[in-house]
Amino acid sequence: MKNRQIAQFKVSAIGLGCMNLSHAYGPPISDEQAERVLLTALDQGVTLFDTAALYGFGANETLLGKVLKPHRQKFTLASKCGMQGVDPGDGKVVRVIDGRPATLRQTCEDALRRLQTDVIDLYYLHRWDKQVPIEDSVGALSDLVRQGKIQTLGLSEVSATTLRKAHAVHPIAAVQTEYSLWTRNPEIAVLQACRELGVAFVAFSPVARGFLCGQALDVANLDAKDIRRNMPRFSPEHHRANMKLLPAYHALAQEADCSPSQLALAWLLHKGEDIIPIPGTTSVAHLLDDLAAGELRLSAELMAKAEALINQNTVSGNRYNDQSNREVDTEVFA
Repeated sequence: MKNRQIAQFKVSAIGLGCMNLSHAYGPPISDEQAERVLLTALDQGVTLFDTAALYGFGANETLLGKVLKPHRQKFTLASKCGMQGVDPGDGKVVRVIDGRPATLRQTCEDALRRLQTDVIDLYYLHRWDKQVPIEDSVGALSDLVRQGKIQTLGLSEVSATTLRKAHAVHPIAAVQTEYSLWTRNPEIAVLQACRELGVAFVAFSPVARGFLCGQALDVANLDAKDIRRNMPRFSPEHHRANMKLLPAYHALAQEADCSPSQLALAWLLHKGEDIIPIPGTTSVAHLLDDLAAGELRLSAELMAKAEALINQNTVSGNRYNDQSNREVDTEVFA
């Protein structure tokens, strides 16, 4: 596995997003299956594991702590705060965005306990709480760096302007935002800001939440709790339009002699040495397929074909619904 840099950490060029081992795309898989995925990733040279307080409302951090504690010195551990599950008193846990300093401090303490570690290598503010100045949230995280509880800071789903404000308070090591052929918003401003500031860019959902994988996705059969049910691109009308892009995309993958997932990941890797995609999967077979993308070499001609085929002008539907769009801080195409 080739390496890339996040601050002082040398990490695998492809990391592992651990969210869907516990959260988001249907019922969680068994602990045994999740353990197989995590340990296979480690054996294959993955050295960046990404989790969050939100994922499974703490269950994902607990899973990683249980499975990876014996191997803690072999990888860079990333987690997130500022968005988590809260029980309002009726026993039904709900997702809450809360960037108040006291909340971030408590979330970090909880994460350290669940992850069974003394320090988190990279700790992201999962969402900027727009009720709290970004300087206050980052200032609280900076205090945790000084206390030795976290090593570096990251931000998720922020604009170039917010990144610059945060970076003025404390150096930001990485920005994590959705980036793939079908979500190109980072190209508007934040990628350039990251490069100017020396900030790594971590791309989540690099295979378009499964859309750019080899198998056709039947949105009618998505699990009742699958978060894609609330994403416009997966609504029946937009999904039908987007499906028309796939035959030509699969032909491009054949031209590159790779799987559709590998083409999506290789495209990201070729967009810059500062970009680290973190695909997620519940399947060992899919994991191995994803990691093989690191060995691909794409021609400039094939890159151009992929970009012309799938981009903000050819994809139908927004990536988030109106409520989620209000929660994020990223630039969007007009």
